[in-house]
Amino acid sequence: MSSLIDFLISLFGGKKTVQPQPVRPQPVQPSNLPQPAAIVTRKVLMVVYDPVVDTSSGKKLSQVMNWQRVDNLSAGFISDILETSGGLGRYQVVERVEVDEFPLKADGFRYTAQSYGQVKAGAAQPHQPDLFNYDEFIRRFNILQRVASNEIDEVWIFAFPHAGLYESTIGGLGAFWCNSQPLARTFSCPRRFVIMGFSYERGIGEMLESFGHRAESIMEKVYAGETPENNLWRKFIRYDKSHPGKSECGNIHFAPNSERDYDWNNMRLVDSRCDDWYQFPNLSGAVRQVNANDWGKGDIRAHHKWWLKHFPKVGGRTNGIANNWWQYILDPNRVSS
Repeated sequence: MSSLIDFLISLFGGKKTVQPQPVRPQPVQPSNLPQPAAIVTRKVLMVVYDPVVDTSSGKKLSQVMNWQRVDNLSAGFISDILETSGGLGRYQVVERVEVDEFPLKADGFRYTAQSYGQVKAGAAQPHQPDLFNYDEFIRRFNILQRVASNEIDEVWIFAFPHAGLYESTIGGLGAFWCNSQPLARTFSCPRRFVIMGFSYERGIGEMLESFGHRAESIMEKVYAGETPENNLWRKFIRYDKSHPGKSECGNIHFAPNSERDYDWNNMRLVDSRCDDWYQFPNLSGAVRQVNANDWGKGDIRAHHKWWLKHFPKVGGRTNGIANNWWQYILDPNRVSS
C-alpha cells in the first residue's frame, strides 16, 4: 500500500521532505587590514597685499620692485607639494583676494607708500613692533566662521618684507606651537587651521622652507608622547654634526652633511640612512655616502623637495601613529591634543 501511495504522490504532486543543507560559514574578514594612506585636500583662502604705490601709472608694489608674481609662486608651490607627497597632499585655492593697502600692524601702525619706500631705501628704520595684526585680519575675512563651516581649511597671506607675518601659525581649538605661538583668540573655532605667511619678494624655495618649519613643528607634536627609542621623527632629522656617522635625512636647515645652518652646498661625503626612509616602515638600516650632489648643490628649492620626498607616505600605523606623515602636516586636526 505504501508503495502505491508513493506512486500517486509522484504523479499528482505533494510535499517533499527537504533535507536541511549544511550552512557554509562566511569567510571572516581580517580586522588588521592595512589602513590606506589618506589623501588630504586643503581648501585655501589666498589673500594678497599688493598696494598701488605709483598713482600716476597705477603700478603696484610688486611691479615697482620687480618682485615675483604671486600666481606663479602659488602654482609652483602647489605642484611641489603634490609631487613630494606622492599625490597625497592636494591644495586647492578656492578664493583669491587682492588688497590694495599695506597691512595693519598689531599696534595699529600702517605703512604708506612713502614711509615704506624710505625703509626700503635705507633712509628709515622698519617699524617696531613688526607683528602683523592677526586679530584684525581674522575678523575682516571672517576666518573662524569659514573654517568652522568647512568653507576653507587654510589661509595663505602673501605680502612683502617688513609685513610682520609669521612663516606659519595655527589657530582653532587645541592649537599648538607651529613655528610661532598659537593664535590665542581663535579657540572658539572647533577646527584647527594654519595661516601661512609668504613673501612675493622671495621664491618657491623660501615657501617650501616656511612649509618645512611647519612640518617640523607638527611632527614634533605628533611624536611628543613617544619614548626616545620610538620617536621616529627625531630619528628622521638626524644629521652628521648632531649624530656623527649616524645621519638620516636632516632637517629643513641641515642636510645630512651640513656643518651650519643653510649649508646645502657641502660636498663632504658622510654616511647616511636617508634612502631607508623610502622603504618606511621597513627600516633596514641601509647606509650609503651622500653629499650636496644628492640634493641640488645648494639650490634651496631642490634641497627642500629632496627632504620632503623622504617623508613617509604609506598606509598603516606604527605604534599608533600613521605611516603617512603628510596627513598630519596638511591637516593639524588629525594631531592628538
